[in-house]
Amino acid sequence: MFVQVISGLIGDVSQVRVLTRRWQTELRPGARGYLGSTIGVTDDGVLVSVMRFTSREDAQVNAERVEQAAWWEALVACFLDGINVRDSDDVVVFGARDRFDHAGFVQVVEGRVHDLPAARQLQREVEPFLAAERPDLLGGVVAIHRLGTFTDVSYFVDEEAARGGEARPLSPELQRLLSHFGGVYTVEHFRDLRDPWCF
Repeated sequence: MFVQVISGLIGDVSQVRVLTRRWQTELRPGARGYLGSTIGVTDDGVLVSVMRFTSREDAQVNAERVEQAAWWEALVACFLDGINVRDSDDVVVFGARDRFDHAGFVQVVEGRVHDLPAARQLQREVEPFLAAERPDLLGGVVAIHRLGTFTDVSYFVDEEAARGGEARPLSPELQRLLSHFGGVYTVEHFRDLRDPWCF
């Protein structure tokens, strides 16, 4: 799988919605290898878009379409202070991916990975506990970018369920595993998408 993450401060959310609908109706049918998108705007106006393709090659073919290039120029114009683009084909998907489009709340965590093998091992160990103890969590996508940065996208039933899940006590084993998180990752941003557009 290949993932592209873009983010940045925007001024006109309504224009981004118009462009998103246009992409869905006009460009999506011709996007080879397209798997899905998650788009949302944080309370402080940062837009985050996560697009998934079967491969980097398919994503590149899509980017080279004339209509895609024109659409991209229109989207870039919506950003107020530049745009951050990060790609990855080092991607792990967990949980019920067929339910991602039904998520009512999405949390995007960005930061740095200090020890990639340890991070992957920790993720494998944590996943079954999360599945058992956090029914509000539908699943997620973890992408490792160049230079050791990462994007973790978690899909929840809704925000109320997610906050309730955060408040419930965790099992001692899951607490023990999560205690290693800080030694493996440095989190730089938490981005809450309270009105995600998933398609």
